[in-house]
Amino acid sequence: MIIFNGFSELTLTILKLPIFFKQRVLLFYPAWTYTVPSWILKIPITFLEVGGSVFITYYAIGFDPDVVRLFKQYLLFLAANQMAASLFRFIAGAARNMIVAYVFGSFAILVVMLLGGFVISRDNINKWWIWGYWTSPMMYAQNAVSVNEFLGQSWQKVLPGSTEPLGVLILKSRGIFPEAKWYWIGFGALLGFTLIFNSLFTLCLAYLKSYGPSYPSVSEETLKEKNANLTGVAVDVSLHKGKGLGSNCQSSESACQATGSNNETKLPKGMVLPFVPLSLTFDSIRYSVDIPQEMRTKILEDKLEILKGVSGSFRPGVLTALMGISGAGKTTLMDVLAGRKTSGYIKGSISIYGYPKKQESFACVSGCCEQDDIHSPQVTVHESLLFSAWLRLPGGVCIEEVMELVELTPVRDALVGLPGVNGLSSDQRKRLTIAVELVANPSIIFMDEPTSGLDARAAAIVTRTVRNTVDTGRTVVCTIHQPSIDIFEAFDELLLLKQGGEVIYFGPLGHYSSEMIKYFEEIEGVAKIKEGYNPATWMLEVTTVSQEFVLGVDFSDIYKNSELYQRNKSLIHELSTPAPGSRDLHFPTTHSRSFFTQFLACLWKQNLSYWRNVQYNTVRFFFTAIKALLFGTIFWGLGSKREKPQDLFNTMGSMYAAVLTIGVLNAASVQPVVSVERMAFYRERAAGMYSAFPYAFGQVLIELPYTLVQTCIYGTIVYAMMGFKWTNHTVASIVSAGFHATWNLFSGFLIPLTKIPIWWRWYYWLCPVAWSLYGMVVSLYGDDVHAPLFDGVSNTTVAKFVSDYFGFKYSLLGVVAVVVVAFGLLFALLFGLAIMKLNFQRK
Repeated sequence: MIIFNGFSELTLTILKLPIFFKQRVLLFYPAWTYTVPSWILKIPITFLEVGGSVFITYYAIGFDPDVVRLFKQYLLFLAANQMAASLFRFIAGAARNMIVAYVFGSFAILVVMLLGGFVISRDNINKWWIWGYWTSPMMYAQNAVSVNEFLGQSWQKVLPGSTEPLGVLILKSRGIFPEAKWYWIGFGALLGFTLIFNSLFTLCLAYLKSYGPSYPSVSEETLKEKNANLTGVAVDVSLHKGKGLGSNCQSSESACQATGSNNETKLPKGMVLPFVPLSLTFDSIRYSVDIPQEMRTKILEDKLEILKGVSGSFRPGVLTALMGISGAGKTTLMDVLAGRKTSGYIKGSISIYGYPKKQESFACVSGCCEQDDIHSPQVTVHESLLFSAWLRLPGGVCIEEVMELVELTPVRDALVGLPGVNGLSSDQRKRLTIAVELVANPSIIFMDEPTSGLDARAAAIVTRTVRNTVDTGRTVVCTIHQPSIDIFEAFDELLLLKQGGEVIYFGPLGHYSSEMIKYFEEIEGVAKIKEGYNPATWMLEVTTVSQEFVLGVDFSDIYKNSELYQRNKSLIHELSTPAPGSRDLHFPTTHSRSFFTQFLACLWKQNLSYWRNVQYNTVRFFFTAIKALLFGTIFWGLGSKREKPQDLFNTMGSMYAAVLTIGVLNAASVQPVVSVERMAFYRERAAGMYSAFPYAFGQVLIELPYTLVQTCIYGTIVYAMMGFKWTNHTVASIVSAGFHATWNLFSGFLIPLTKIPIWWRWYYWLCPVAWSLYGMVVSLYGDDVHAPLFDGVSNTTVAKFVSDYFGFKYSLLGVVAVVVVAFGLLFALLFGLAIMKLNFQRK
């Protein structure tokens, strides 16, 4: 456990590496000045971490009561923890990638544990692997801690017929050196390994390069432009035209003809399906959050109000800019109106088309383009749009026009990739975010900072995309931060918030922002805008809190007393009243598609993601084969040996290590994959694409074929090399190991079922590893009623020893098989419940 705890260093180190590599390129410092502090800062944490383990468990377990041996164990475990932390830091530095590091890390745990002298004793290690025994850090820790305990006063009793103390006999029986000097040999070796691994970590950071960022996808227009700049000769590159959606979509031409069959006038560009133009009004919106307990001593209130009575309206065909300085509440207001807030308290009224807003219905007619541009990295642009259309529209729809509208046709077959690492460029990702919402044919679209982080050219492309979207007749609202003059000019109206979440202007911008400029210049004391100055920058500068203090005014009060405010209130009242003959939005189901269709779509996308994640699959298949060969060569022929209890312990040790490490490999390597996809899941679920369980079932099901390949690779190699019996139920018991997680202490190997205290046995029956080990052992040995075995006291049979010592009954083999499968189904269900009920995205 002390060594396993060092595994956390993998994640911490990998997450910090991008910053290090950036600073290394800028020559901030040499690598050793980064690695040495990371080593030093781990030391006080080690004292606390190991102290909590040793001082709580030492006397509770019943180790030798000598207090000196207590502190010697504490000192040894400090060295072991430091060794493990430095080992996993080195692996992280060498791998430089979360998935690769997790796989290498689990492999390191396997090698260290297998050759540490516990799973298989030193006397039974084949001569071609004995070098691994002498290079395993766990061997030195195992020998040192065993000597520290079994040479203590509690183990000095001499049994009848023996000349050596009981402790020495135990050490020799398990192949552990019985000399006291091995404590200090082990302690010194752990310190040496710590120094070696930290040095290797330093060398990795000094000489290895970062994996990314790689070149982003380049459009054909950009390629043509670059070629012309280099050669002076323009090259005509024809755009690749796809075939649409196959069985789920008509061709571009036929779809558009079908859409416009009842109207001879050509539909506006991008208007693939007819939609109902909708207005959105909101009146006296207030939003507050709880103040943390530690801040309530300074602030008397228990809630902090972020939005204070914000009112306004958004209309079809009007592009509205939502602006304000940082902290004014722009994004907060957008999240409240879009229904994306996961916490806090909301007051006020919101109406859609004159009727009170219902989030379930609103999600079906609205789209939200978040600032972070989160997408599944292993699917293409075309497939991302296909996935959105498949789940959010009831029938076939063509997506080619949407790609053309947002200018993504040249990169339709490019993988999305990870931001800043590979795949699409920043503006392409932003346009894909917009397209994913457009393909769902929404009437109202929210966009959070659509030009943030883009250069001037990319921002202009995105702004043109937004403008094209508005011209289709949709209602579009964008939060925007310090736009250029050209980008600001693309907007029709402005909703301006001041710090504290109050409206200080809501109205038309006018040509060259003339209406907005006129409004503020009419306020006494406000400086006139200079010729050629950016109106957006000027507006933010003259409405700051400091300017309010200098002028002795409150811009929100000025707005509330203006004629513009009265016109807006009248408009809000008018749009909040349902039109004669209209009816409220109503959809028969929360999601557009059935549960089964949602499941198929999620499974389809997960299949593409897994198939294209070569790094993830290659690494885990490769290391499964390596682990199998490692097991086979270490435990060569031990499956057929049944002469003494240690033979059974060695074979059980191989099973225990297999269940443990294959589970560690799968659990560790899949976490980064699920973590990346989970962020896309939050966005897609909030958009109403699907519910939690179809996604969860798709995620679980797509793992099964890959896991089956892993277990077949492992089972075939290990069975052949260890000499197990080739019967159906024994092979099945090995294959089932791939489906289990990692329960260690209560597996029935470290402590047999018959020796577990009665008050803890309930946990044994809840441990999947225990059931797996139970089935594997009884399938191999439970029916071996004739094979003789000498247990050191009397002659017995293998089957009876397994039953008496471990408490394993062959008659329960069928029950064990059912329980193992049930655990797999249970964990799939828990995964679905977790992603449905738990949301780590905070807004």
